Amino acid sequence: MTTGSERPGRIDTPEAFREAFGVSRETLARLKIYEDLLKAWQKAVNLVAPSTLEQVWHRHFADSAQLFDFAPEGGKSWLDLGSGGGFPGLVLAIMLAERRPEARMALVESDARKAAFLGEVARKTGVAVEIRAERSEKAATQANSQIRDVITARALAPLPKLLGLVLPFFSPQTVALFPKGREAEVEVAQGKERFAFDASLAPSRTDDEARIVIVRNLAARTEG
Repeated sequence: MTTGSERPGRIDTPEAFREAFGVSRETLARLKIYEDLLKAWQKAVNLVAPSTLEQVWHRHFADSAQLFDFAPEGGKSWLDLGSGGGFPGLVLAIMLAERRPEARMALVESDARKAAFLGEVARKTGVAVEIRAERSEKAATQANSQIRDVITARALAPLPKLLGLVLPFFSPQTVALFPKGREAEVEVAQGKERFAFDASLAPSRTDDEARIVIVRNLAARTEG
């Protein structure tokens, strides 16, 4: 629970986003293209909750972008599970194109129409991403799962399930970033029943009741 803090300021415009995150005009232009495509595709594909469509910059772009500062500086291999409309993975990929052009983002999304949308945004913005149109469970169980430096997921599953999905991609250097709601501490406690890991909770810049769960040193808990 938040104690004694003010509600985060709104980031409802491109200008407010640029001021909040210090991005270039090129990155802002890419996000504007993303916004236009999102609103156009939303008519046929349910990419985001309709009630949030007019709050794209705060509820989706800023909510995704805030994760960037929690990632290790040298992280080059990124993975986003259950990407949906691209949050947070595609927003982070757009920021990586500016700040770490050597880094690569893989987006895993099982819905073929949403995966097609992600591909269209990547093409129109000129951002290089790998799009894997498959379930996160399949990606996690494949024998060729690659170790990742940074892993993200938003609104995909409760933390205990998320930890199981990301475990095959973890190394001692991996950091996982999971935006969570007011039950973040409860989910961390539940996760520790099945897994050993270090977790810290950071306040969200877009929701005063939300937290970002930062996971390191993940391992399966051994019995006995």
